[in-house]
Amino acid sequence: MRGKEYKVGFLPKTKVEVVVKDQDLDKTIRAIREAAYTGKVGDGKIFVSPVEDAVRIRTAEQGNIAV
Repeated sequence: MRGKEYKVGFLPKTKVEVVVKDQDLDKTIRAIREAAYTGKVGDGKIFVSPVEDAVRIRTAEQGNIAV
């Protein structure tokens, strides 16, 4: 017999996407880290990327006002 049997334990994952104003970024990261921290494998990651624009469909507002 070849190979070896092993058990794989998958952790459930949740993806959360949040768009915030630049001035709220540090506060938001801090809040997510505090809420999500368990100290165990699977606490997750935070990715920060730029959002070029936002448009509120109902009112056609654009930019920060749409956020």
